[in-house]
Order: sequence, then C-alpha cells, then structure tokens
Amino acid sequence: MDMLMIILNNEEDTDPVLQGLLDIGVRGATIIESTGMGRTLCTKVPMFGGLRTLFQECRPTNKTIFSVIRTKEKLREAIEFINSKLNLEKPGTGFMFVLPVSEAYGFASALDSEQK
Repeated sequence: MDMLMIILNNEEDTDPVLQGLLDIGVRGATIIESTGMGRTLCTKVPMFGGLRTLFQECRPTNKTIFSVIRTKEKLREAIEFINSKLNLEKPGTGFMFVLPVSEAYGFASALDSEQK
C-alpha cells in the first residue's frame, strides 16, 4: 500500500484530477486546503514581501489531495494519469509524491474487494 500525495497550486485543476482518479478506480481521497511556505512568507511576513514577484498570482491556498492506494498497478495508473493531465515540471503547477503505508484501517468493505 502507498499514499499518493498531490499538491495542486491551481484550484481549477482539482475537479479534473478527482474525476480522473475516480475514472481509473481510485475511490477514496481526502482534499484539504493547504498553504505553501513561499505563499505564507509573501503574504504574512513583511520583510519577505518581495517574494510576491516570484509568484504569478500569490493565491492564498493550494489543494492537497491524498489517497491510500492498495495496489502498485492502481498507483501506477494514478501517477500516469496525473502526469498526463498536469505538467508538474512547470513551476507553480504543483507537486506529487508517494509514501509507503505499512498499515491502514477504515477502508469501506465494498472498496476493499475492488482494490484487492
């Protein structure tokens, strides 16, 4: 099992990403509003106000999506989908990473049989 973490800098990318994950069979994800260090510094710390010029739009929040995915195959599909949908190499788009999960509890029973 692995946890896929996707941080989206553009809120308008959220719905297409969620729909794509749903289409490939990722049924559970959590979405939270988050704020990056640079954005916090450019809006809240006066001496770092010059950082605003580094951001095209100094938006106050990002969207962070995370999901525990049980199989390597489904994880690979999700990663390939995100990479095809977003240009994460372009600065300011977002960030994605994977963390191993040794144990997880609370999966819905209907989803358990689908993901095994």
